[in-house]
Amino acid sequence: MDAENWTSRLQRALPVSSRALLLVNRHARQGQKSLVEAIDSLKQLGFDLIEESTEDPKHLSEVILRHQHEVDLVIIGGGDGTLNAAVDALVQTQLPLGILPLGTANDLARTLGIPNSLNEACKIIAYGEMRRIDVGLVNDKYFFNVASLGLSVKITQRLTKEVKRRWGIFAYAATALQVIWESRPFSAEIRINNKSYRVKTVQIAVGNGRYYGGGMTVAPDATIDDRRLDLYSLEIEHWWQIIPLLPAMRQGRHIHWQSVRDLQGEEIEISTRKPRPINTDGEITTYTPAHFRVIPKAVTVLIPPIQTF
Repeated sequence: MDAENWTSRLQRALPVSSRALLLVNRHARQGQKSLVEAIDSLKQLGFDLIEESTEDPKHLSEVILRHQHEVDLVIIGGGDGTLNAAVDALVQTQLPLGILPLGTANDLARTLGIPNSLNEACKIIAYGEMRRIDVGLVNDKYFFNVASLGLSVKITQRLTKEVKRRWGIFAYAATALQVIWESRPFSAEIRINNKSYRVKTVQIAVGNGRYYGGGMTVAPDATIDDRRLDLYSLEIEHWWQIIPLLPAMRQGRHIHWQSVRDLQGEEIEISTRKPRPINTDGEITTYTPAHFRVIPKAVTVLIPPIQTF
């Protein structure tokens, strides 16, 4: 939408809700310095805010549950890990979600077309459209973007808060290059659409949204409301074979490579010889054996007017 139409839409629109729970991860890359700016912008837009923050994002769900009957909307400021910590409570309470992209990657915001500009993000929360989106579920943990095992788990373990704060989005690429040479294939069984695949792989990723890992694309036609999960498995023999794949992964073209297995379905099961950690939206939350499902239209989000995913 061009600037003139966007401004006109804002002038005609009315705020979707005035009572909002504002949750900001102060440890997010832009969290502390942006908190005051966000509060001022939202109050000017007419919101009556209950402001909460926590040193540990894992407590966000209980904060949402505690305030669920006092507000009409939850506004979360942080990155994908912060949003992942809150998704279970958002599914349970069915409160709409407004996003302030204050993290390093902001992949869910990118998928939804929400800009990194704090001022514009606040306007979208006030005047945007409500849209129902899918979420993924692995074992008993919901996720927005992607759940994965293998190489991405090692990246998550190395990607410290200090590294993300210092290097921003470049931290993902730098950390990936550090761990790629250590990668070794592991055996797994993938069961999907009544078929079974035994693979040797360095990474299996199951995507619900479009973007993950700082802007990489799950699949070229993936959307966050398509009622399906997109799986890819990197079945390479030597660490250096992943290097030429990295540019293709930005556009989702990796699925066309011979060394990449590409599958889609509504339910997926993955088992490994020994339990392996699974990363959901950048946080290690569960282990194999894993049962993945897509939950259609599970969460309501505020997006830019006339936005298509």
